[in-house]
Amino acid sequence: MDWRDEGALLAVRRHGENAAIIEVFTPGHGRHAGVVPGGASRRLAPLLQPGVQLDLTWRARLEDHIGTFTVEPLRSRAGLLGDRGALAALNAVCALLHQALPEREPHPGLYAATIGLLDRLGEDPDWPLAYVRWELGLLEDLGYGLDLASCAVTGAREDLAYVSPKSGRAVARGAAGDWADRLLPLPPCLLGHGPAGADEIAEALRTTGHFLEHRLFPDLGSRPMPEARRRLVALIARAG
Repeated sequence: MDWRDEGALLAVRRHGENAAIIEVFTPGHGRHAGVVPGGASRRLAPLLQPGVQLDLTWRARLEDHIGTFTVEPLRSRAGLLGDRGALAALNAVCALLHQALPEREPHPGLYAATIGLLDRLGEDPDWPLAYVRWELGLLEDLGYGLDLASCAVTGAREDLAYVSPKSGRAVARGAAGDWADRLLPLPPCLLGHGPAGADEIAEALRTTGHFLEHRLFPDLGSRPMPEARRRLVALIARAG
């Protein structure tokens, strides 16, 4: 069995004396693991960092074996090392995908969105807004999408201000009534409007984070929210 694809490196760990096991996110083969012979060597170890984009060839005797990867770098993300915020976002992306994606299940749309976001980190000052929209897309792609088109109570499409923590549907300001303090915020950036400041981004991440932490991860076996995502949210909150 063998295939060739490209992918973003999500995680790496040493395997034996000189090898490494890497986990990558590819458009055609989803989240996939494999052994890189020599992956812990002086030549390869510096290349195998989270977020790097790789050309991959995977080989195994049987399809359900872990197999081995031959890797060639396509794009390094080493330039993010000097940008604390962008690096925190990269680590959050990799950690969320590592925790949330099912093994070997293709998600080509999410892959394209992920590479688009990683390409913007460190280059575009509006990357926090792009990150929020990426989390919305992650929820959508995995079956936990929010319905923000109209009010769940009245059907209105204007003055949407809240999200129901139970249904994930939008609620208009005038329809919230006494329930307003129990609802999640719906800042304009979650509706596709921008730009957005740090306070608004933090509000949006509170809402997407609720559905990650209380809907998605419990369905994956009560996995905890990745610490890398918590660090990113804390960094953005401090900026606000």
